[in-house]
Amino acid sequence: MAEIRVFPLSCVVQNYSWGKVGLESEVAKLVASGDPLVQIQPDQPYAELWMGTHPRGDALIRDNRIPQKTLGRWIADNPACLGAKVKDAFQGHLPFLFKVLSVNTALSVQAHPNKELAAKLHAQFPEHYPDANHKPEMAIALTRFEGMCGFRPVEEIVSFLQNVPELRALIGEVAAEQLERSGSDDPRGVSAALRVCFTRLMKSEKKFFVDQLNMLVKRISQEAAEGKDTSGSNGDLLLRLHSQYPGDIGCFTIYFLNLVRLEPGEAMFLGANEPHAYLHGDCVEIMACSDNTVRAGLTSKFIDVLTLCEMLNYTPAPSSSKIFPAAQSQLDPHVYLYDPPVPDFTIMRIEIPASIKLYLISAMDSASILLVIQGTAVGTSTAAASEMSLHRGSVLFISADESISLHLSSPDGMLLFRACCLL
Repeated sequence: MAEIRVFPLSCVVQNYSWGKVGLESEVAKLVASGDPLVQIQPDQPYAELWMGTHPRGDALIRDNRIPQKTLGRWIADNPACLGAKVKDAFQGHLPFLFKVLSVNTALSVQAHPNKELAAKLHAQFPEHYPDANHKPEMAIALTRFEGMCGFRPVEEIVSFLQNVPELRALIGEVAAEQLERSGSDDPRGVSAALRVCFTRLMKSEKKFFVDQLNMLVKRISQEAAEGKDTSGSNGDLLLRLHSQYPGDIGCFTIYFLNLVRLEPGEAMFLGANEPHAYLHGDCVEIMACSDNTVRAGLTSKFIDVLTLCEMLNYTPAPSSSKIFPAAQSQLDPHVYLYDPPVPDFTIMRIEIPASIKLYLISAMDSASILLVIQGTAVGTSTAAASEMSLHRGSVLFISADESISLHLSSPDGMLLFRACCLL
């Protein structure tokens, strides 16, 4: 029998408390569609679906002719499946972790270290920083998606400093005035002033910031009850985050970080040292295979304010600059490429219209993971032992240099995402 190099996966769900609950969750809906035997608990959060080889969520192989039970084990025994370049560049490991996220309440204000800092943090605090790798990430919206990302333009932050006295009290008059005086002709001066303001906020004494936050919430609640416009204080978002994380310093970060809203198919890329927090919605996400996260608010997990404030990229930019563009493939008009400035991963969005009944998932010089978001097809491949039924929630591993023919059977076409590594 020919070696099986294309096969379906059963992937691990993470039930973090911030996830959407029951069948509200895109993760739960995909899992339920992918495997009818799975029972979705209506009161349980379904936060993340992990598609990859991470030790805390190694995908199971759904083909009993393959002796290895997990994808990580199979790749370790068959490293050539990665493709020659990927195998050499990443020491025989799959370099990315592919996910679906369903976000109900905000994730922590966080950033991910570059490789140099990751190695240092891992050596010093392995219990908090479990590996020595960087963790760039990209999120592509499946539903309308909201997140915070990067520092706002200085004029927006200054406007909040003038409209939100509770924020100004935490930062202090000297630091606030320094930011107000910093000119756009001196980007280093702007970054230095921004660093001082943000660090003063994040290092505020607990009792002081809780008092100021309570005053702010009370004031905005009263203004909202009176029908006043609270947008000058970012009132709606403040009340929402405070209801999720009462008394948390992270509530004040909304005055520093851009609010980014993505429509389905739009993406944001999060490089090293970029402050961010996902707020609400469903997305596919891809990242380098790492667990290194430096957190400083909107969380009950370990926070490391000093490291975060030291490492951040304090370059202000408008929220529109945070949307990462997809490029239509010149080889196949149905493929849109999200190719970020890191070697570890690329995502393809594949939209097959209903008029096409036969479509080729082409071979490439990289292992890839294919996720079906909508549509049905029968897949055939010389590297698969038998026909594969593909439908919403199906996940396939495709070895390098292997292709799949899809025989479409759905009236609405198909939407697929394919994670790979294009070196």
